[in-house]
Amino acid sequence: MNIIETFDITTQNILKELEKTQHDFWNISRVTAEFMYNFIIDANIKSVVEIGTSNGYSGIWLGKALKKTGGRLLTIEFYEKRIVLAKDNFEKCGVADIIDIKQGDASTILEYLPEDYKIDFAFVDACKKQYIDFFHLIHPHLKTGGYIACDNVISHAQKVQTFLNDIDNNPDYENVILPLPAGLSLGKKIK
Repeated sequence: MNIIETFDITTQNILKELEKTQHDFWNISRVTAEFMYNFIIDANIKSVVEIGTSNGYSGIWLGKALKKTGGRLLTIEFYEKRIVLAKDNFEKCGVADIIDIKQGDASTILEYLPEDYKIDFAFVDACKKQYIDFFHLIHPHLKTGGYIACDNVISHAQKVQTFLNDIDNNPDYENVILPLPAGLSLGKKIK
């Protein structure tokens, strides 16, 4: 059975509708979504931060996984119109109760997270040239053994190369690029 078939009919229909507008909203592929859904459940991840909410497609998948682990999602989006869409989609899919949405510049929001705010898993899918900034702002909050996943590292390789060089040369991380449709960098904080 396909993972999406395990969800309620409303969620299945919303995800399928959102997949039709994938390129308009720069959503991740279903394959990438399914990978992260399984990964979060298998690793028993509780605290997730997402940079780039868009219309809520990836947030629904993350939220459904976090419902199983008892976790929460903080998602950050700059554009109010996208937040309105995402909130509606989260409500309809039954994950709104575990999702906090922050509107604004992701770098600023990350910079002002409380010092003791800890992250198990960060998912970055926003302005590609800012990946390196997001990485450095997430780093102090990411637990040892936690992960940072960044989408589009193959499809937008030139724009994210500085980030990839940085994480690959950082002794605190082990990083791999998974050949998912747009390319997903998965870095584990080892110390």
